[in-house]
Amino acid sequence: MGRIKTDSIRGNRFHPFDPYSYLLFILNPMTHSDLIQYRLHNQQLTQTTLATPGETVAWFGAVQGQEYAAGKWALGNRLPGSTDADIEQAIADRTLIRTWPMRGTLHFVAAADIHWILELNQPRSQNLYASHFRQLELSETVIAKSKAVFEKALLGGKHLTRSELKTILEQAGIPAHENRLGFLLVRASCDRLICHGVRRGKEFTFTLLDEWIPAPKPLLRDEALAEWTRRYFTSHGPATLADFSWWSGLTLTDAKAGMEMVKGGFVSEVIEGQTYWMPASLPTTSATTAYLLPVYDEYLVAYKDRSAPLGGLNPEQIAASGNGIFSPVIVIDGRVAGTWRRTLKKNAVLLETTLFHSLSAAQNQALLDAQDRYRRFLGLA
Repeated sequence: MGRIKTDSIRGNRFHPFDPYSYLLFILNPMTHSDLIQYRLHNQQLTQTTLATPGETVAWFGAVQGQEYAAGKWALGNRLPGSTDADIEQAIADRTLIRTWPMRGTLHFVAAADIHWILELNQPRSQNLYASHFRQLELSETVIAKSKAVFEKALLGGKHLTRSELKTILEQAGIPAHENRLGFLLVRASCDRLICHGVRRGKEFTFTLLDEWIPAPKPLLRDEALAEWTRRYFTSHGPATLADFSWWSGLTLTDAKAGMEMVKGGFVSEVIEGQTYWMPASLPTTSATTAYLLPVYDEYLVAYKDRSAPLGGLNPEQIAASGNGIFSPVIVIDGRVAGTWRRTLKKNAVLLETTLFHSLSAAQNQALLDAQDRYRRFLGLA
């Protein structure tokens, strides 16, 4: 009966009380083609159940955003009709926070979640940078002094740029060449002292996290781990525990513990010997789809194993696509089908595409529609 309950996710193919349907299911197990359709659905690409940038980021837990424009488009792609200005407004309104919550990488995080996410991941983040701190002679004494300097400089709602904070550190007797400055800023962010504030022109600023987003009642570690696990598999499933460990930066032991706490709300499938977890909901049947995905989009970067959406590509094509994450890619019906790039003009955007194979008429039209969505997002012809 456990197997029957687990596999009832695909109710359109198998009903737990129908022996004939169950036999068809056993003879037709879940494939990578099924997997990518589920991911498109759960990643809010072929379905949209969310209305705002803040809701979208909260759905994912975090959305990678070290490439600022790419991170904004990753959200816009999942919010039909939204614009770049809408994402900027959400940041200005403090519903989205940009900081380093995990893996040493900038992400967008929902304001309501930022404190417990940082607290959960702080020990792993600190370990991640330990060797760099030693190489740069950044002892805990130096780090504590730098944090005190940051706090004094930013107190009272101030927003200062990277170069301004560099000057202040050096005036306090703390050498702050680029590498040292970068790691001091990341460490202060992981320790919940600072985060990105409003932009000043094209420059990013930093501000005190507790002044920008007051801390709510803290979560117990097990509560935070359970919620972090739930968010990931709800939005990214089907995914493996190894995928979750890679994405979150947590150990595989923590990933297993998190799943133990929440697995009652998920189901599992075994595909080619790997166990995938996913929410027990069916993706809607969709027509041909095409997306212009930015670099580091969650559809690809959030998994240790990216073989399913890269299936069918030869090594040269995979290299050209930056393994699906280091270049903006075209995704047709869930699979990487080419690359794209933009050239911004004064009042327009030029889009150039490179396809890895020919497209059907329906796929070509879907790609044209995807290009139109991106132009409308930017508000450019």
